[in-house]
Amino acid sequence: MKFVVKAWSNGKARVGVLQLGNCPHPIETPALLLTTRKGLPVFIPPDHFPSLPSPDSLLFHVSPLHFLEGISLKAISNIGGLHPLLGLRDHILVAVPRDSIISIPDHDSTNRIGASFETPSGRMLIKPAEYMEMISSMRPNLWTTLADEVPAWASEKRNKASVERTLRWLDECIISNSKDGAVFGSIVGGSRVEVRRSCAQEVARRNVEGFWIGGFGLGESMEERSPLLSAVMVHKLPLIFIQSLHSKDSLPQEKPRLISGLGLPEEVLQGVAAGIDLFDSTYIYHLTLGGFALTFPLERIETQITKYQPNSDSGSDGTKINLKATMYRKDTSPIVDNCKCYTCQNHTKAYINHLFNVHEMLAHILLEIHNTHHYLGFFRSIREAIQEGKFEQFRQKFIGSRREHLFSAALSI
Repeated sequence: MKFVVKAWSNGKARVGVLQLGNCPHPIETPALLLTTRKGLPVFIPPDHFPSLPSPDSLLFHVSPLHFLEGISLKAISNIGGLHPLLGLRDHILVAVPRDSIISIPDHDSTNRIGASFETPSGRMLIKPAEYMEMISSMRPNLWTTLADEVPAWASEKRNKASVERTLRWLDECIISNSKDGAVFGSIVGGSRVEVRRSCAQEVARRNVEGFWIGGFGLGESMEERSPLLSAVMVHKLPLIFIQSLHSKDSLPQEKPRLISGLGLPEEVLQGVAAGIDLFDSTYIYHLTLGGFALTFPLERIETQITKYQPNSDSGSDGTKINLKATMYRKDTSPIVDNCKCYTCQNHTKAYINHLFNVHEMLAHILLEIHNTHHYLGFFRSIREAIQEGKFEQFRQKFIGSRREHLFSAALSI
């Protein structure tokens, strides 16, 4: 794995280039990991993958826990890992145990032996040795070490125990690593700034290719999150200062940072502002499941974001619309004018509304194609703003426009 930072904006926001051996194209960051279920997007069929923006759509989040039922680890290993099993030889598979759909961290049942997860098959306790067997068999491009994640309200004692376990499991994973894939060291610490900083400093001392920042999206507010993110990041400083402060700073700038649990556009912008490079999010999945389509403009946030429609049935907040709403029953326009995705090029709001009304699976397929295309475009706009040195202006205008729509919606009730 190779990672190089190309541009900075407002101190911490940065554009980087990630290169892995099997992927024919470099991936620019900040970038989004697409949510999968057992290695493939939940609704989009593989024959539609070429219609998605490339190479932005080649990053897949895979939870090893999804494969505990069905095909055995030995069979996966004999096939050659997940890439040939899934037919995704050019894709980058990033293994992170948690997600917010199937494998949810269960801090109450986690103990010193292993991490506990709630799954459709019941509660599962995963030991470091078992986890490493999964990684060795599946051979992902990137993988995070096992972590003990706790919510924001966990006690100080429980929080410190989670850090101790995560660091111990990190060492066990590194020792048993078969050199397949790049290892990202896990950083936890709950809502305690000093604990998070201490954990980040300890992980940075280990032999890891990058960092996974866990424990977010588990009950903390956006206001609480900013100092927690700052606690584990390093500012953009001249090299001489970085070298002199290396023992006191948290994460080195030459290695990529991945985070889970930040999915909303405002949360992504908050993470980018803190220096995050990769985002593992189920936002697109939950939008699609609810029938929502992303509609905010991608070219420049200076333009007005989606004219507000006061009809309460529209489900619009300035960034998305609810295609299940009756107001779209006869709407023969695409979801977004001039959108280049397969859905907008071939179908209308009225057709997708009809598919939802008759409970056709095609509704979710077409909607996830659009939402994936649109959200990847949002990340592209973020990278362009950073390269132009205008990230903070981009962020403030986007958030300001969203607030105006929410305020207008409140007045219309």
